[in-house]
Amino acid sequence: MIIKKISLANFRCYSQYHLDFKERMTQILGENGSGKTTVLEGIYEAMRGKSFRSVDTEIMKREEEFYRVELEYCDGEKMVVTYDGKKKQFLAGDKKYGRLPKKYRFPVVLFLPEDLNLITASPAHKRRYFDEMLAQLSERYAKTLSHYNKALKQRNELLKREYVSGEDMFSWNVLLANYGCEIRRLRIGLVKQINEKITEVYRSIAENKDEVAINYIGPERIDEGEFLAELERNFVVDRAVGHTMVGVQKDNYEFIFNNSLASGSASRGETRSIIIALKFIEAEMILKIIGKRPVVLLDDVFSELDATRREALVKNFKENQIVLTSVK
Repeated sequence: MIIKKISLANFRCYSQYHLDFKERMTQILGENGSGKTTVLEGIYEAMRGKSFRSVDTEIMKREEEFYRVELEYCDGEKMVVTYDGKKKQFLAGDKKYGRLPKKYRFPVVLFLPEDLNLITASPAHKRRYFDEMLAQLSERYAKTLSHYNKALKQRNELLKREYVSGEDMFSWNVLLANYGCEIRRLRIGLVKQINEKITEVYRSIAENKDEVAINYIGPERIDEGEFLAELERNFVVDRAVGHTMVGVQKDNYEFIFNNSLASGSASRGETRSIIIALKFIEAEMILKIIGKRPVVLLDDVFSELDATRREALVKNFKENQIVLTSVK
């Protein structure tokens, strides 16, 4: 076990909440809307430094002036997260931090019901999913993506001005080309690693001979000069619409099932097996790259899976601490 206990104060629906973890697998039962997901959210925030659902002002219980999360690990270490309506702080090792330092972050595999719809989700949703996976595996990727998004925001703000020239864009174009090429290289590298394993892992779940792959949809060449030229060529269009129309923020991922798009050829059960395989690979990559077994948070996904796939989840994660929610 990794987590020993968690306490919440003024966190969403809870004025006070406390849970001791006594087994490797903990099941939180309750009706829909009773706050089960909130417990997972508190765990995630203490371990990863942010919510997977919304911003701090929405997390704080109505008419209260603060929220607090305290997570105690089995080794005696504690992580305390507080928010007073203006500022979030993390208390660890008798020191306060404005952001959760890398050394205090613990890897998590999060499985939400909407993940089961990933194959048919929008490009933006798929980018967010794989960005979260990559950011957890690579601090370099997380920083590069943050720099890219800040430069993109500045460029988009310039494009909204009444008078703006191509020269005004140059420095931001250079930054976007530099960061964007690095992002694409890392995304393509992630897809390559996943594709080396996903068919084998999928077959271990589905017990058949189907083939699965993921394609990264973006320019074939990863070249800063070409990226920069594309931004410059598209300036007139960008200025007309008021935002940047090309770049990694427009790239996509496709799931391929037996050489066809999975969105149109895979059954409901097959798509679920693909996503479960992806979660297994994520946990394996975390262990290999970070050197720690992640905590597994399963939010009401058992009800969406048949007995075979539920058994596969439990079997594959038997060495991990699991916290799952389920309807009574």
